Amino acid sequence: MSTDRLTRRWPAYTPAAHDEGLCAVFAFPLQVGAARLGVFDAFRTRAGPLSGAELRQAFTFADLAVRILLDGQDHAIAGAAADGLDEAIERSAELFQAQGMVMVQLGVSLAEALVRIRAHTYAENRRITDVARDIVARRLRFAPDQHGQEQT
Repeated sequence: MSTDRLTRRWPAYTPAAHDEGLCAVFAFPLQVGAARLGVFDAFRTRAGPLSGAELRQAFTFADLAVRILLDGQDHAIAGAAADGLDEAIERSAELFQAQGMVMVQLGVSLAEALVRIRAHTYAENRRITDVARDIVARRLRFAPDQHGQEQT
């Protein structure tokens, strides 16, 4: 994807990524069959596609991440999540709840609500988990102004 197209698609993320020296981002699904577990992201300071060897290595890392997740669950107590997984799931659940709250507050789609949360997170230079926690705790509320933009 060209830099111009990336900047149009992610107007805040692209310049910030470039400022940090990132020139390429790659995402690989973490899944078993149709069950999606997440995404493995790889970043590079050099632009351009991955070589065949780099692509194989990235898929190997993604596969290893899935195995680690599943192995950790195999060793968990029956009926419980693997160590650290509860916290990760709780953070995701909190973000999903915050996303739903912002959707209702602004009258937008779930996808748009997540975009608004991410934009706020970036503008305030905060972690998305902290912003989500504030939304769920009702310390942060998104309200549309007369132009349809959110105000916090």
